[in-house]
Amino acid sequence: MIYITRREHFNAAHRMYREEWSAEKNVEVFGKCANPNWHGHNYNLFVTLKGHVDYTKAYLMDLKELKAIINKHIIEKLDHKNLNLDVAFMKGKMATTELLCIEIFNQLKTPIEDNEGVFLHSVKLYETENNSAEYFGG
Repeated sequence: MIYITRREHFNAAHRMYREEWSAEKNVEVFGKCANPNWHGHNYNLFVTLKGHVDYTKAYLMDLKELKAIINKHIIEKLDHKNLNLDVAFMKGKMATTELLCIEIFNQLKTPIEDNEGVFLHSVKLYETENNSAEYFGG
């Protein structure tokens, strides 16, 4: 089994809040992340695949093809967007790094695994250099 990872980057804004809570309760729970004027992050995304090397091609998957899949299904939908307002697959969900990581995995699983013998192993999303989430599916 071989594992390969592609790194991508996007910028996005979000706000942590619950509409059913008061402004005070949102600030109490989410702190400055509840800012009504939003805030943004420079996200780093790591997509790891696994499988067996195709000895005819000498690789698991063409990384240009993986880049194209990530760009089409993730980067074009997230980069310079408001995660709460602009991203269809995040509608109705709190825009936490954890939930965003899970939803990115869900968006990538089928187009990646449409390639024979290639499996999406994990998605790791860095919100800051110190904070990240990683999802392995399931």
